[in-house]
Amino acid sequence: MNMIVAADAKWGIGRDNGLLASLPSDMKYFREHTVGKVVVMGRKTLESLPGKKGLPKRTNIVLSANPDFEAPDCKVVHSEYELFDELSGYDPDDIYLIGGASLYNRFYKYCSRLYITRMEEDLGADAFIADIE
Repeated sequence: MNMIVAADAKWGIGRDNGLLASLPSDMKYFREHTVGKVVVMGRKTLESLPGKKGLPKRTNIVLSANPDFEAPDCKVVHSEYELFDELSGYDPDDIYLIGGASLYNRFYKYCSRLYITRMEEDLGADAFIADIE
């Protein structure tokens, strides 16, 4: 599994359930790495996406503790065990952890590659990941 994220100087990754900054080159980089691949996200990350639905041209897997949660065009899992069981059917190099903070902090240790775009400024985040340097 891989992790892909953009973080500011204080390891902030988001504010008000959205991205900290609009970085067209980083969004292009994100698409280049994830199109045709598997993306893993939490419920809040899914709800922050356009239309509150999975990303096109990707296999979308959403982890939610709510057993009744459903999402169009997404496979929803409800536990770490269920997540890893679902991921076992895919090449680990094709799996990208895309957020949010709680999933990054919980699962980065399972990632073989970390794709991190660092922004040098403090952008006033309210969601943070661990300093993994």
